[in-house]
Amino acid sequence: QVQLVESGGGLVQAGGSLRLSCAASGRTFTSYAMGWFRQAPGKERDFVAAITYSGGTRYGDSVKGRFIISRDNPKNTVYLQMHIVKPEDTAVYYCAIDLIDSPVSGMRSSAAAYDYWGQGIQVTVSS
Repeated sequence: QVQLVESGGGLVQAGGSLRLSCAASGRTFTSYAMGWFRQAPGKERDFVAAITYSGGTRYGDSVKGRFIISRDNPKNTVYLQMHIVKPEDTAVYYCAIDLIDSPVSGMRSSAAAYDYWGQGIQVTVSS
């Protein structure tokens, strides 16, 4: 089994910054992609960003230029650095593992493609 634990969420003012972390433990894999998704109340779970095992990245349109995804493979940890946050960024943020480590051109943004999920962490942006 794989466990994913998110941390770093909370309340932040609009225009500020926040960094989320997600540590994976348990079963290990040779290589895998990791991603971040978010879900606001009453809405679907949306793609935020993903990163390949070698560091290639892909972002959702709403966060391009503001969020940065990165990872530390020896620590099995993925990060999401959030800058210039907006009230519409308010959501529960989930990290996930995609066991298919596609090249950047084929990175998947559908939640259904991901195999393991964290419990989620709340991020609230005040205006």
